[in-house]
Amino acid sequence: MEAATFISKGVDDMRKKVWLIILIVVVLGGGAAGWYGYQSATKTTSNGSKVRSDSAVKKDINSRLVYGGIKKQKSTTTKIKKAAASGSSYTFSNMYTKVNAYGSSPLTAIAAFHTTKAAKVTYTVVGKTSKTSITNKTTKYTKNHTLQVLGLYANYKNKVKVTVTYKNKTKQTKTIYLKTKKLPSSLSSMKVSVKKNNKSKMVLGSGNSKLTFMVRTTISGKNKSKNYSFGMDADGTIRWYTTRPTSHIFKQLSNGHLLIWTKSKKSNSYFNQLVEMDYTGKMYKVYRLNHKAWGKTAGSKKQNHNQIHHDVTELPNGDLIATVSDGGRKYVEDTMIVISHKTGKITKVINMKNILPAKFYEQYSATKSSKYMGKTDWFHENSVYYDSTDKSLIISSRNQNLVMKIDYKTEKIKWILSGKKRSAWPKSYRKYLLKASGKISWPGGQHAAIVDPSTLKNKNSLNLLIFNNNIAVGTTKSSLAKSSGKYSEGVEYHINEKTKTISQVGSYGKSLGKANFSNIIGSNRYLSSSNRLIDFGWLDNGDAANIIEYDTKTKKQVFNVKLSNLGSGGYVYRAERFSLYPTKHSYGTNE
Repeated sequence: MEAATFISKGVDDMRKKVWLIILIVVVLGGGAAGWYGYQSATKTTSNGSKVRSDSAVKKDINSRLVYGGIKKQKSTTTKIKKAAASGSSYTFSNMYTKVNAYGSSPLTAIAAFHTTKAAKVTYTVVGKTSKTSITNKTTKYTKNHTLQVLGLYANYKNKVKVTVTYKNKTKQTKTIYLKTKKLPSSLSSMKVSVKKNNKSKMVLGSGNSKLTFMVRTTISGKNKSKNYSFGMDADGTIRWYTTRPTSHIFKQLSNGHLLIWTKSKKSNSYFNQLVEMDYTGKMYKVYRLNHKAWGKTAGSKKQNHNQIHHDVTELPNGDLIATVSDGGRKYVEDTMIVISHKTGKITKVINMKNILPAKFYEQYSATKSSKYMGKTDWFHENSVYYDSTDKSLIISSRNQNLVMKIDYKTEKIKWILSGKKRSAWPKSYRKYLLKASGKISWPGGQHAAIVDPSTLKNKNSLNLLIFNNNIAVGTTKSSLAKSSGKYSEGVEYHINEKTKTISQVGSYGKSLGKANFSNIIGSNRYLSSSNRLIDFGWLDNGDAANIIEYDTKTKKQVFNVKLSNLGSGGYVYRAERFSLYPTKHSYGTNE
């Protein structure tokens, strides 16, 4: 009996040991798997640093096309087509009209009708003052007519004159009236002060169809979804807005459509969709991205909810290149992805840690922000521009005080415009640094680097436009350190890409002094051979913005509007001058 008891006890002890060994193996195995999973998502660069692999970035972001919203609008589109079709009861004298047809553009309408003879149509939303009537014309003779009526006034019985012209040159004219609702409180509560509007000198486009669009930096949060992006006329009156939440991305594509960064649900605290739509709000394509980053900062319960952060640019083939974070545990806002416009999938990843010196990110300490959950925002890429003349990218990095050009395919550096001291760069990089010819304003925390489109035809040279915030981020050249914080300005440079030299050909903003110093955000846009549009986007701690159109030849302002009481998180990130009826998109002009 005692022997049996001893044997039984020995067996029990043996079983316990076996189970303990199994438990240890499982725990260690799981930990090893987690460690291996993270390690396998990285790759080692030539300088020995660990960088997230392209496949891991693609898997994390998981961009794809979705169709739910497009299917929901199908009944509206079908109704409009029927209204304009043969046999329709809607005629020139009895038009079908619908304000805000697709539910997200309250200051637009659709007018549809059928004529028994083919005709062209001209129509005008009658303005309240000179140069505010907005006119559009159709270009083909047809019997089926669907008109996008854009630029209506809010809370107003809008008068729209419609004229049909037949092939025999006879005409008919009719006036219709379209009643709109009042502006939402988030827009009506803004204070708009137009200090200058020389309408004869402003670039207002054909039929006065160009509005000044305020692109909002709506930060994440359920209560910040009503900081709507909007367009105003020369009087400072809002003539278009979208009720889709927008943040940073508000671009005009080559087909005339808009591309916005928005939410799949308004109640979401995060942005996760790129939407291609027209000004009536009709959607044509929806790209959805995962809203959670794979790699949380060690010890953090939070994750990065917004994959796309500052910019998206259309490539010549219709694909999109977007600024993102790579999803790793340490760094943010230093990566780009290319999204196929055909499949919605990511086809290319460009990680700036593979291109710039490792010490720039491994030893970075110039800025810190709680919004990145402890991650290092060493690069802070705020714009990307595609130069089709040599198939390259021009990139702006706020936190490195640099604008640089790289080959799109090989990712090799072509040149660097740097606010850092030359000695801060490793010797192998110094051959790319542009040398100043004469006195120039060195970039400091700059934004929105684009090319003057009229110089794109030049071989080995171009004119570069930036909004120079003029804030010295970290250690910089002495001239930048001395001027830092005293003013901001729109700057235009001429770059000889062959000799690697740079000269300054124009600037505006220094004379406005500290009152127009914008610590963050802003833009400087090409409007015409003479006119530029500058957004001083961060005034009064983000509660105000000043948008100025000025003539580079006379150095005089032709439009000046001050916006204030913008609402929490509703900053004016960029200002654009877009046509409601674009006939041909000029890349770089309508950026």
